[in-house]
Amino acid sequence: MKWRVNRILHFDLKIDFVKDGLAHFGFHDRTGNLYAVAHQRHFLGLVGKSGRLEWTAAKNQVFSDVPNIRAPLDFPIFVDCLGDGSLVVSNFGDSRLYRIYPDMMKSELLVDGAALGIKHAGNCVVDGDGCIWLNEVEGCRVRRFDQAGRLLLTLGTGEPGFESRSDFNEATFNWIYDIRRGPDGNIYVLDSRNFAVRMIDVGVSRVLTIAGTGKPGYTGDGGNPLQATFGGDSSARFDGPISLSLDEDCNIYVGDRFNRVVRMIERKANTIATIAGDVAYRGEEDNDPLEGDLFALKLPNISSMDYYNGHLFVPTDLTEQSGDLVVLSKVS
Repeated sequence: MKWRVNRILHFDLKIDFVKDGLAHFGFHDRTGNLYAVAHQRHFLGLVGKSGRLEWTAAKNQVFSDVPNIRAPLDFPIFVDCLGDGSLVVSNFGDSRLYRIYPDMMKSELLVDGAALGIKHAGNCVVDGDGCIWLNEVEGCRVRRFDQAGRLLLTLGTGEPGFESRSDFNEATFNWIYDIRRGPDGNIYVLDSRNFAVRMIDVGVSRVLTIAGTGKPGYTGDGGNPLQATFGGDSSARFDGPISLSLDEDCNIYVGDRFNRVVRMIERKANTIATIAGDVAYRGEEDNDPLEGDLFALKLPNISSMDYYNGHLFVPTDLTEQSGDLVVLSKVS
């Protein structure tokens, strides 16, 4: 599969929230809606067809000319849609899940994660049954809730561990930074401090390893993903790969943060390859907006990725106040 650079946008994060119809940090839902997430400013918003915000959700009014849904968000991380058109939002700051009703311009607390002992809520993804999966970053667990916020399932012991494959009651993880729902209905987990991609096979109640050996490095391109290694930095708070996304064919994209590249796991061929990024680059400069060489792209601190409709959106943090968004496109 071939890729090309579609465009590169540079964001001044003190000023730019939405730029040219895109957000530096945002996600498309299954219907194509784009939600921009400003985690450090504690709000999110819907980017409309005009490329402007239609509404925000935050504790207080964010922009004077944009309607706000009152929701006490605290470092929101991810948003997904439920079957009735409402949204579920996960908050890293207080480990709470909120349900937002855009049509009624209201919100409600769905899950008080702190009361359940959740350590740093990560992403929230909705499965085919309308249930919500949530990863705990430091807590090394994955939880499943129903739409009323009732806990249905907990995977992981709360302590770091790693087995290549296990039943649900034996599963262990080590600092989970990202989870996504695949088009096959399974839940994919970026088991970051195990430097691995795991799959929760919902149908047979098993946790399998898709890629990674459990050790850091930068090896394996062109071969079996199970023999691949991903970058790490033991001195960093968030060690290991930090971003995960999937396309409609269940190919997996990993933001290999410390190798400064994007890796692609092609499921049919069962191979892994680097598709973008200069692994030798160690600076913090923004990209030339006209750069067209995939392997000359500067991708420091890949913070999250989003795949939608043939495009992969790759945001990088250059400083606390600036960042790039690199948009890659599939070449047919």
